[in-house]
Amino acid sequence: MSLDPQAKALLDQLSADPDAPRLIDLPPAAGREMYRAMAGMLDLQGVAIGKTEDRTIPGPAGDIPVRIYTPVAAGGTGPALVYYHGGGWVIGDLDTHDALCRTLANEAGCKVIAVHYRLAPEAPFPAAFDDAFAAVKWVESNSSEIGIDPNRIAVAGDSAGGNLAAAVCLRAKAEKSPEIAFQLLIYPVTDAPRGTQSYKDFAEGYFLEAEGMDWFWNHYVVNAGEDPANPFAAPLRAPTLTGLPPAYVVTAGFDVLRDEGKAYAEALKKAGVEVEYVNYEGMIHGFFNLQGALDVSRDAVKAAAKALKEALA
Repeated sequence: MSLDPQAKALLDQLSADPDAPRLIDLPPAAGREMYRAMAGMLDLQGVAIGKTEDRTIPGPAGDIPVRIYTPVAAGGTGPALVYYHGGGWVIGDLDTHDALCRTLANEAGCKVIAVHYRLAPEAPFPAAFDDAFAAVKWVESNSSEIGIDPNRIAVAGDSAGGNLAAAVCLRAKAEKSPEIAFQLLIYPVTDAPRGTQSYKDFAEGYFLEAEGMDWFWNHYVVNAGEDPANPFAAPLRAPTLTGLPPAYVVTAGFDVLRDEGKAYAEALKKAGVEVEYVNYEGMIHGFFNLQGALDVSRDAVKAAAKALKEALA
């Protein structure tokens, strides 16, 4: 399968200026600004939504910002999706993933609670993970206030957010709470970098590069002196995946993370977990946030939302 023509055109455009700074050469704060600007240019803008509410919820080290999305066609108590944004645990926020969360809410017919966890390197592992787990526990405990069914709560995330969603499911199983009905993992990080063929094949030139993934991982795990084999940082290292919620796992064909996402889907299936695995062969990392530039992105988000809707019906 060849690279999608629209994805290729986008990559050509992004590489047209050889003097443009690379994100990994910037301080994290500047990288966050670059990512926000890119989201404003390449994702959908002005997606209609029934209602949004920005608020904070209590976390293990202070308040956690969240944004609650009520879909356009909301009616009565319904399911909920707790969403963790991507960005390598270093960049990304509620605004960079606003269009995606709006689309998922509308297409799946559920409330979406987007979580802005603490970011590395200021707050390395396990800060983001602890915030992510606290958020889903809060959603379950406050279901009546939010207007959602506590028995129909799913978690989701892209890239680093997919890592957090997977890790949250592992901890929820270990602690027997909260009850998570479904996990949507979008090109998730499931292991330490550079151990797969896709890292070799797509190390440079495909949006997320191997060197960039090293930069993110080091900020989150390695530089903090944490064990890179900790299953809450690398879910593929978990001793068992039995008893986890059903999963929908998405990968991109031209992505360094492709093989570890596939490996996690296969490991879930081997453990007896119901899994649907979808690889978008011509796509690049991050394509779920490129709905304004890629036709396949819009189709893929709708397909994921359909799977979510069916799982929470």
